[in-house]
Amino acid sequence: MAQTALSDVRMQIMWNRLISVVEEQAITLIRTAFSTSVRESGDLSAGVFNKAGLMIAQAVTGTPGHVNAMAEAVGHFIRDIGPENIFEGDVYITNDPWKGTGHLHDITMVTPSFRKGALIGYFACTAHVVDVGGRGFGPDANEVYEEGIFIPIMKFATRGTVNRDLVNILRNNIRESNQVIGDIYSLAACNETGHKRLMDMMAEFAIDDLEALADFVIERSHTATLERIAALPHGVYDNVMRVDGYGAPVEIAVRVTVDESGILTDFSGTSGPSPKGINVPLIYTVAYACYGLKCALAPDIPNNAGSLSPFRITAPDGCILNAKHPAPVAVRHVLGHFVPDAVMGALHKMLPGRIPAEGAGALWNLHLSARALTGKDAPRDGGQRAEVLLFNSGGGGARPTLDGLSATAFPSGVHTMSIEATEHVGPVIFWRKELREGSGGAGLRRGGLGQIVEIAATAGHEFHFNAMFDRVAHPARGREGGKDGAPGSVSLDDGTALSAKGRQHVPAGRRLVLQLPGGGGYGRPEEREAAAAERDVAFGYVNAT
Repeated sequence: MAQTALSDVRMQIMWNRLISVVEEQAITLIRTAFSTSVRESGDLSAGVFNKAGLMIAQAVTGTPGHVNAMAEAVGHFIRDIGPENIFEGDVYITNDPWKGTGHLHDITMVTPSFRKGALIGYFACTAHVVDVGGRGFGPDANEVYEEGIFIPIMKFATRGTVNRDLVNILRNNIRESNQVIGDIYSLAACNETGHKRLMDMMAEFAIDDLEALADFVIERSHTATLERIAALPHGVYDNVMRVDGYGAPVEIAVRVTVDESGILTDFSGTSGPSPKGINVPLIYTVAYACYGLKCALAPDIPNNAGSLSPFRITAPDGCILNAKHPAPVAVRHVLGHFVPDAVMGALHKMLPGRIPAEGAGALWNLHLSARALTGKDAPRDGGQRAEVLLFNSGGGGARPTLDGLSATAFPSGVHTMSIEATEHVGPVIFWRKELREGSGGAGLRRGGLGQIVEIAATAGHEFHFNAMFDRVAHPARGREGGKDGAPGSVSLDDGTALSAKGRQHVPAGRRLVLQLPGGGGYGRPEEREAAAAERDVAFGYVNAT
């Protein structure tokens, strides 16, 4: 018994150390990346896997969509490359939406890890890059072929030698080639850092493989998750969420079945595919459905293959949450980010008093293509041509005991780019970036506020932007008597209304104004404490009238 207890302590110490290894892996990517989406926003993931491709540990830094999709992606890499073709010094790459993380803008790289000549596992990482060619980052394509260059699972490096032909093809098919190629090398360096730190750890603990540690981590996490599920009221719980879609509303229907074997989450009844790029590959739907379940039911249990395995996710073939190749999927995050709130809406019926109201959900990503004017209005220095990407967040849903978080990215968890960093990348200037007064839904607990973002091109420039926004026609719903959050809007500074989706033009001298949606309130507004209501007015969160 004493020996077993001592062994368990040793395993726990190594487990904690392994998490620090993958966290340093992720930090390496942030510090070496070229794109603002990675180095400023943390739109990435990093993790370590055993020889079978099961995730042992993930970095805390990163997004659940990337992490949980990557957890499945490594198995695809192993199968497609073939065990007989995996060598020390190799690095593998893909942006396959169905085998990676859901769209072409995410580059996933996997590196086998060898010790003393034997394969012991894999390191994997993912990052969102600023451009992959095609139509650019937006929803207007009708097929994935239009959305950019598609990299099947293949070798970026073989036995330490980089595939220069692949690099040359990529460089000639993307607009921001220096940024993207730089990010790809950063991804490879990220995995290499993880490997080196793992070798240091294994030498310190005098182990030559990861299998015993992986078994310990996965088994303990699996058992702990099943214990949480066993304590839940078994049954079937349904929810339907309606969101804007592109051209027609989309319904996300979910049924959560809880029994002793785990939790089945089924999306039967969800709308069919869209002709535009808001479709979601199943790998991304699974990632965010699992995240919603873990947030509500087991947030403190580490995320790995063991804690994810009790969650089974299904969706009908061809529905908008299980889109098939060659469906356009460029902005799959828009619907994908609603999946956790849809799932938690069903869980609310099982666990009343524990689940937040709906929030803004999907990021209001903004991709700008800035260009210099020509003729007499051209800037004297010739101007600048740039692809600029920035992330913006609306308000979170109110919680049963706390107000919603304002301008916070749930469920993705990414940071917004700083104004200064974004203005440095391209010829744009921010005139306003502030909380949007009164946008949070009223309630016993107030929904989080959205924000107002006002942006223009610098003198001598204009820009097009790809809108990929939602919650304009269908705002976040309140819960238990709480009011809905404010819907979003898109316009020019002269009041001209613009569409929430699709490529549009902002002429020189005009400003783009985004009013981001707020989160829903929780509980009846008349029950809000007087002191909290007074604070709302004093801080300008609500209108005094």
